[in-house]
Amino acid sequence: TTPPVEFATGPEDQIEDRAQWGNSIEFLMSCIAMNVGLGNIWRFPFVAYENGGGAFLIPYLLVLIFLGRPMYYLEMCLGQFSSRGNVKMFESLAPILKGVGYGQLIGTICVATYYCSLMAITLFYLINSFTSDLPWSECDPAWENHTLLQNLTCLASKSEGGTNLTKTISSAELWFRIEVLKESTDISDGIGLPEWRLTLCLLVSWLITFSVCAKGVQTSGKASYFLAIFPYVILGSLLIRAVTLEGAGQGILYFVQPKWEKLLSAKVWYSAVTQCFFSLNIGFGSVTMYASYNTFRHNVYRDAMVVTTLDTCTSFLAGLIIFGILGNLAYKMQVNVSDVVKSGGTGLAFISYPEAIARFEAVPWLFAILFFFMLFVLGVGSLVALKGCAFTVVMDSFPHLEIWHVSLATAIGGFLVGLLYITPGGQWIFTMVDFFGGTFIFYVLTILEIVTVMWWYGLENICLDLEYMLKRKAGAYWRICWCVVTPLILITVFFYFIATLEELTYEGKSYPTNIIAWGWVLLGLGVMQPVVWFFVELAKRQRTESVDEALKSLISHDSWGPKDLNKNRRWQEFKVKAKHAKDLKHRSWIKEKLCILVGK
Repeated sequence: TTPPVEFATGPEDQIEDRAQWGNSIEFLMSCIAMNVGLGNIWRFPFVAYENGGGAFLIPYLLVLIFLGRPMYYLEMCLGQFSSRGNVKMFESLAPILKGVGYGQLIGTICVATYYCSLMAITLFYLINSFTSDLPWSECDPAWENHTLLQNLTCLASKSEGGTNLTKTISSAELWFRIEVLKESTDISDGIGLPEWRLTLCLLVSWLITFSVCAKGVQTSGKASYFLAIFPYVILGSLLIRAVTLEGAGQGILYFVQPKWEKLLSAKVWYSAVTQCFFSLNIGFGSVTMYASYNTFRHNVYRDAMVVTTLDTCTSFLAGLIIFGILGNLAYKMQVNVSDVVKSGGTGLAFISYPEAIARFEAVPWLFAILFFFMLFVLGVGSLVALKGCAFTVVMDSFPHLEIWHVSLATAIGGFLVGLLYITPGGQWIFTMVDFFGGTFIFYVLTILEIVTVMWWYGLENICLDLEYMLKRKAGAYWRICWCVVTPLILITVFFYFIATLEELTYEGKSYPTNIIAWGWVLLGLGVMQPVVWFFVELAKRQRTESVDEALKSLISHDSWGPKDLNKNRRWQEFKVKAKHAKDLKHRSWIKEKLCILVGK
């Protein structure tokens, strides 16, 4: 048997040239703030309702167990083991994989820039909630000649009683489209100029995000306590209010009542995968980035279990709140719940929910303030992580730069790009970028990530790395998921995604050809990064090496390992001993079987 390996701990466990979390709780709180975001509040309830209600929880939980949790834990481990952000982590694993990290970065930048535009709209709603008469609760006479009111009648959101909803449009929807977005119904002539009030809200959103992470994890870690805990205080208050409203039970029942026939639909399983995928930030690089600031022996196993479980529970809690309040809205209007659920995403957050709040009899403005403030805080927590990905890539490559300079530069860049989304045609661009940059890119690159790590570097190698770092062996569940189940789920979902691909539209309207062309360019820019960086790195190496030598160095794993030199040396010794022990065990097993056969 192989003698036990002693793990020396001490000052060498600190990496002097890299910032670290103040303590283990800061990391956990930051992960909670990162993952529990806007998608839990406005996307999960609608996706669940649309895909079988309570029955949707079955595929969602199965996807969480066999895809979400294994991938989340793996990305945490890769970041902590290498003490590098996603680009440098992939480059150290094999230089040829450097482009995977840059492709993820492009996708993350796409998501971060449009994410902050949603925060700007949320902030605008928050500011306009500080009044006893909510501005979206009444019809404005100035809207009478607007194109949205052709053949339709404005219905004040605070009106009572049953109404023929087929030829009406709520004041909440009109206020959102006309006053907030100043929405354009056609972008063939351009998307227009940024709305000045939303521009100020966007600027404030980025300034707050910059102030939270001005010095990297040293400041964002301290803010994470508030960003992670405070939303649950408001969620608790809203839950108590929601379940005590008249008609709330009808709405909650509508949300959780299983529609078992939906389980036979491939679309439901696809929706479960995409919801879990984006709720946990899988493939974004943010999980790897946050974990890279941990100490080498930190217990990421515990944190992965806590965060993935809490994320799911929060999504379900949000569903109870949202549909409890929508049930009350349906009760007051004397219609079915389905008639007040406009859509998911922005429609649920900025139309259905404000409309429901406007009908509250007691202090509707207070609940509006609580809801939109909670959304904004959730947004800050997620945006800090997305912005941190770009920040970490720069700091890993140029560690001599001032931290706050890089943080400020990334915030300014995010603000300038974000101006696209607060133009009259901004929602068109939002939908296009979300599809090509926030969905397509991550599918392709996450498949590359799991396949290269598990099928190329090797399952046994990664399990030995984790055993050395965490002092615990990876069990059969993790091995089977990583090597077989997770890759197959991702590949299957990707082919389903391609097979069911339809023309991208915005609210049923087709995009101009030039806008769709830019979407494909964005997609190509992201997924072609591995190819681009392969040729860049090959050209660099050919200056001093032959083609064969350059190719061998590109696919080698020689640079992989703990960043700390002392731990790296002990890790290599550990792997040699572990593999030697495995060989001895294998030989002993063969010898035992041969002896049995000879004896017979």
